[in-house]
Amino acid sequence: MSKKNNTAGILAGLLAGAAAGVILGMLYAPEEGKETRKKIKEKANDIKDQAKNKYGEVSEKVKDQYSNISSTFKETANNVAHTVKDGYDKYKDQIVSKTADVVKNVESELNDLKH
Repeated sequence: MSKKNNTAGILAGLLAGAAAGVILGMLYAPEEGKETRKKIKEKANDIKDQAKNKYGEVSEKVKDQYSNISSTFKETANNVAHTVKDGYDKYKDQIVSKTADVVKNVESELNDLKH
């Protein structure tokens, strides 16, 4: 999550710096105010579009990474569940078998005591 925040911060800083540079350059250019305002508006729209595009790219990357991590987590959880179930089944069968042996031994001992 820290990389995401750093990337977003760097992106925001670069866009803000670019916007400030463009605006300052236009304000000091020897043109009429109306023409300067028009250029500032156009550049602001360009920067806004660039920011939307970058946001879309970063958003898609985050969604892809989330999907990959989610799939990996689900797969790992399923593997763990199967391993636990297999272990349970194995030991359950062993316990049932041992219990049956103990019951037979007890029955045998009781029969021996009766005779």
